[in-house]
Order: sequence, then C-alpha cells, then structure tokens
Amino acid sequence: MTDLSFSVERRPDPVSDERRAEILANPGFGLHFTDHMVSATWTKDGGWHDGRVTPYGPIQLMPSAAVLHYAQEIFEGMKAYRHEDGSVWTFRPEANAARMARSARRLALPELSEADFIGSLKALLEVDKAWVPPADGGEASLYLRPFMYASEAFLGVRPANEVTYSVIASPAGPYFAGGLKPVTLWISQDYARAGAGGTGNAKCGGNYASSLAGQLEGIENGCDQAVFLDSATHENIEELGGMNLFFLTKGGELVTPELSGSILEGITRSSILELAKDLDLTPVERTVPIQEWKDGVASGDIVEIFACGTAAVVTPVGELRWQGGTAPGVGGPEGGEVTRTIRSRLLDIQYGRAEDTRGWLTQLA
Repeated sequence: MTDLSFSVERRPDPVSDERRAEILANPGFGLHFTDHMVSATWTKDGGWHDGRVTPYGPIQLMPSAAVLHYAQEIFEGMKAYRHEDGSVWTFRPEANAARMARSARRLALPELSEADFIGSLKALLEVDKAWVPPADGGEASLYLRPFMYASEAFLGVRPANEVTYSVIASPAGPYFAGGLKPVTLWISQDYARAGAGGTGNAKCGGNYASSLAGQLEGIENGCDQAVFLDSATHENIEELGGMNLFFLTKGGELVTPELSGSILEGITRSSILELAKDLDLTPVERTVPIQEWKDGVASGDIVEIFACGTAAVVTPVGELRWQGGTAPGVGGPEGGEVTRTIRSRLLDIQYGRAEDTRGWLTQLA
C-alpha cells in the first residue's frame, strides 16, 4: 500500500554540469552529496504524510529532539547503478525495505511500507539522476542513505510521537581504486559490538558507535578493521563493525556466522549465500569459533576468507592479529579465486552486465 506522494521543490542553484563531472571523476565515499533530498513526516495521529523532495541542506531540530537524547534512529545503505543504456537501477531494495521495517520495530519507530520506501528512492532519482556516475566509471555508483529518526521535541523515555524519514545520496567511487587488497583484522577481545536481546540485528547508529573503540584499538595495532566476538563467551565470531564474514573450506563449504540476533543480516551476505549454489559451493550458516579461524588457517582447511557489505561488495581478508599472536592471510595478494569470482558475479548483476535471473534489480530512473 502506498501512503506517500512526493512534491518537488527544485534547488534554485544546482551544482553546475562542469562541477558535477569533476566530482564524479573522483568522488571518494560520503564526501559529496546530490542537489536534493527526500523527507516525510510520521505522527501518531496522522501516520505518514508530507512527502517532499527539497534542496539538500541543513535539518532543523529542537535541542530537545528525542533522537539527540535517546538515539531512536535507524538507517539503510544501498547503491544506484547506471547501466550502459543510461538507465539507473538498484539492487534488492525490497530486502532493504524489509530490514528497515525490522529495525523500526526493534527501535519502536513506525514502519514505512515497501512501496513508499522504493517510491522515495525513485522520487529522489527522478530529480538527481545526473548524479549517478557513468556505466564505464569503474565500479562508481550513487550511494543511497535512507534514514529515520525521532524528531519530536520532548524529554522522557518513550517512543516519539513525531518521526522524520529522509533520503540523501552521495556519489561513490570504487572501493578498491588500486585493485583488490586484503584487509588486516584485529580481534576485539575487550569490546562487543552488540549483545543478546540488544539491537545488533537492527541497522541503527548505536551499533556503529559501539564498534568504534574496538576499531580504534585495531588501528593502533596496525590493522584496518576489528572482528567482534559474541558478548556472552567472547569465543564466537559475529561480524566486523560494518561487514559480514565468510570462510571457504577446502571441502567446498562457504561458511558464515549464523544470525544470532546480534548480527546484522546483510543484503550482500544473503545474496552470496544464494550465489554460492551457482558455484557448486555448499553455503553453511553456523556458529564459528574464533579458534576455528586460527586452526583452519594453520591446517590449510580454510583456503579463503572475505568480508562483504554494500560499500566494498566483497573484501578479501588477510592477516588476523590479536593480543599476543597473529594468523597469516590465505588466498593470495588479491584474494582467492572464489572471492574474486563472487565479487565479479555480484558486480556484473548490479551493473547490468549479466542476466538478472533472480529478479534482484529494480529500475529507479
């Protein structure tokens, strides 16, 4: 059911074609934003209303806005891809819409329907289509960030009666501009990203905030990112601060930690579990002890390791470090053959270079 329609107020001074082309030639990640944004309001009595596309700019909040005090907010992350014919598509938006609805339930926020979620993306792309990098842009895309937060001005621990939904967009260059390079990971033994019964399986900012101390510890020890373990035993692998992990065994199993309630269900993760079958691999979701990683690399049973997420798609994993020890990387300097194959399969579907046999793509513009 669709509740929202989106009025359009165009920016009077849009970025010039020349400046936009300059940005798209080297966008980085999350540094530049398109000319417009989407917003809509929910109230307890009125439901969702006031859908708008407006010029990108500051959000006005009262100092007592609930989100600033009680962190009642959620978000999503996805990309828009330009195909060779100039059309613009996104990847499995219905899965993002469903995850946002699950996150909303966990954070006591109102749910947005799948139709309105996808409608908001189309409304933004209708006016900012020119910001999607060209099809020959070497894995460049337009990153889409839908988010929702408690905008009601009050102090008190209860669900907000006014909530704002918004979408902003930012051109993104290739994650690995100089070619695939394995990341070095640090085992976070003192910090947990999330706990049982908490918000680990919701996409909310608090989970990312709680991962930063472990991330900083990893950087101080010469690593790129941190691996978080379960909060109860500190023995089982959960995920990185923002990516899921996979292990390929010499027996052809593609193993990933099972969804425990404190692991975010990544869209890329679930897609890889599907693609594994096409590669004659056996996808396995189960508990993965950190000791199994150390032992499996040493014995040769684990032959490839990679992380996955929207931003990087698939990232090969190299050395693992922890207080008092290390485990070497496997799979080579650019990741193993299966890692590279899965990555290219996903990208080929997303950019329209391969047939979308599963109906994963939705046209936005």
